[in-house]
Amino acid sequence: MSNHYQILIIGGGTAGIMTAAQLLKQKISSSIAIIEPASTHYYQPAWTLVGAGTYDYDKTGRPMAKVIPKGAKWIKDKAAAFEADKNTVVTAQNGSITYDFLVVAPGLAYDFSLVPGLGEAMDKGVVCSNYTDPKHTWDVVKNFKGGTALFTQPATPIKCGGAPQKIMYLAESYFKKSGVRSKTDVVFATAGTVIFGVKEIAETLMKVVDRKDINLRFNHKLVEVDSQNQIAWYELTKAVKIGGCVVMSNEDDENSLDETFEYNYKDVKVTVKDGRYGIHYDMLHTAPPSVAPKFVQESNLVNNAGWLDVDHETMQHLKYPNIFGLGDVAALPTAKTGAAIRKQVPIVVDNLHLLIESNHIGTMAYNGYSSCPLVTDYGKMVLAEFDYKNQFLPDPKLKNLLIFDSSKEHWRLWMLKKYGLPYLYWNKMLKGEDV
Repeated sequence: MSNHYQILIIGGGTAGIMTAAQLLKQKISSSIAIIEPASTHYYQPAWTLVGAGTYDYDKTGRPMAKVIPKGAKWIKDKAAAFEADKNTVVTAQNGSITYDFLVVAPGLAYDFSLVPGLGEAMDKGVVCSNYTDPKHTWDVVKNFKGGTALFTQPATPIKCGGAPQKIMYLAESYFKKSGVRSKTDVVFATAGTVIFGVKEIAETLMKVVDRKDINLRFNHKLVEVDSQNQIAWYELTKAVKIGGCVVMSNEDDENSLDETFEYNYKDVKVTVKDGRYGIHYDMLHTAPPSVAPKFVQESNLVNNAGWLDVDHETMQHLKYPNIFGLGDVAALPTAKTGAAIRKQVPIVVDNLHLLIESNHIGTMAYNGYSSCPLVTDYGKMVLAEFDYKNQFLPDPKLKNLLIFDSSKEHWRLWMLKKYGLPYLYWNKMLKGEDV
């Protein structure tokens, strides 16, 4: 096996495969290798639907060998360390591999130690996550008999920030179908201060929350899970006055509720102890706390927060000009989604092309575009598309689908999520076509 490649890519996820496919399709390089240990490539955006019983899990995976583009060498191994000064990546089994240019796209890793107790509880009993085992989520939702259904998320960056609430909207609908909704309180607890960072989308989601009678709890930072007693422990990230079980506002009226803390209050069982606020749950869905993979964190390629330190517009590494980073591992202040990768890849490919041809990068700039398909019900969806400034940026192509305001719920957007996007993903994006 050759141990030198013109372009070496770490990661066989969306970012790695799309980058390799576009480089090959545009005949930019014929010496490309992808380091990826997994045998299966998953289309993870469909896992929300799997968790709600409306998509077949087996259809979300394909053999990695089928998605690695023809012409790229697959090194089925783990990247273990960087020696960037020597243009070298050390692998777990195949020793050192050298490169002229490196694309770092290994995605992110889960670090359960950041929320003690969550690792032991995850995917067992009534604790579930679409991120780790959506089939278990569906079992939990299907078998739920009432009580407090708690949907929450850690304070770390996570894949698709909207995912922890999409499953909540679908589960709430399912509880109606299964006849348990009348004896259920649905609670969404988040460290954030708003339901969504884009104003137009937040307005729609608040209407969904009203329609579905959901209790929102803001400024709730998940710090521990006690699965034996079924309590999720939070630190409240804003000074509060606690009266009994209700978070009060600082107004003189003792019974007024601070809506920046709680919206649509429900009297669920809570325990206050040692300055922490514990919500008792009968089912719990969360996203795992997410970090860059260990070998990335331990390298000299990261910023202070431990993410790959790249230019926000060009994705070029700030210290090593022959290294690019994109996808979930990159320190880009936008949502970590496949849609973001779709806009990042052409810029990285263009920059690599120009570096190979004429030793300088191009003028294309990534504006932070990301998109979150927010499923709000079976058969309804809102599409949040936005940039670094959280400006709402709907794709003009949506008009071809007769969708004229994607900030409002629409069944056509649901069809796009369930059928259109998976088709485009497998047949166009992973094949190197710009969609």
